[in-house]
Amino acid sequence: MTKSKSTIKYKKLNGIAWVTMNRPEYNNAQNGKMTYDLDKAFKKAVDDDDIKVIVLNGNGKHFSAGHDIGTPGRDIDKSYDRKTMWYDHTDKKGGEFLYVREQEVYLNMCRRWRDIPKPTIAMVHGACVAGGCMLAWVCDLIIASSDAFFADPVVRMGIPGVEYFAHPYELNPRIAKEFLFLGERMSAARAYEMGMVNKVVDKSELKKVTNEMAEKIADMPRLGLTLTKQAINHVEDLQGKRNGMEAAFAWHHFSHAHNDLTTGNVLAGFDAKKMAKSQRKTKNKKSQKK
Repeated sequence: MTKSKSTIKYKKLNGIAWVTMNRPEYNNAQNGKMTYDLDKAFKKAVDDDDIKVIVLNGNGKHFSAGHDIGTPGRDIDKSYDRKTMWYDHTDKKGGEFLYVREQEVYLNMCRRWRDIPKPTIAMVHGACVAGGCMLAWVCDLIIASSDAFFADPVVRMGIPGVEYFAHPYELNPRIAKEFLFLGERMSAARAYEMGMVNKVVDKSELKKVTNEMAEKIADMPRLGLTLTKQAINHVEDLQGKRNGMEAAFAWHHFSHAHNDLTTGNVLAGFDAKKMAKSQRKTKNKKSQKK
């Protein structure tokens, strides 16, 4: 049996785990396999006592184009070894199929990664769209290159934002509404002004600056870092973050059901073909130029 290619690269260097999304030909669109490979990489870093900090980044032109909605590797019907207590979605019908899958793969996996006991840094360049925002937001710190941009355009689908609904915590509520209502790109510079990003640097300096920050954090006492992270996450949850996500997730799936009942398409109103095209591999690009 041929072993399937990992969608994640993992490198350990000076107490830092570099976890790299590796579907550059699809702009690191996240299929199920990538999600579970990512979980394995994070667990590997957590289990390694030599690792003090985890850096998440993307190979290629972009950090991540979001959830895979149209590449040849889209595997929405495939079952994986589940990491949370939800049952298998693949043999379910109707709204249960999506509800169970998105609880496991999107919402609960992201919350699992948010609670990683070691500091995490998202190193973002290029596009960080929809599901890409979810991956950046679960990290403790975000460092972005000046060319990076953030967007969650799923209101065009009639959906109130991605499943890990952290928007009002990453941005203030009025800016979060603008971010979702318009679905426009937010530059790294504005994301910094809003407090969503810790630093914005030139792309040529991105890895160097991220590594320097990670090394400084790695010098801190492990337990002190863990407890500080738990304390701040706890305060966010006291402010309603977890309960807000539960409600937003229910509204998200009501919108799926509404779209399906009214149009027969859970992505109604959204140019899924255009999004899928941006995620798919363009094999003949060079030959077309010739």
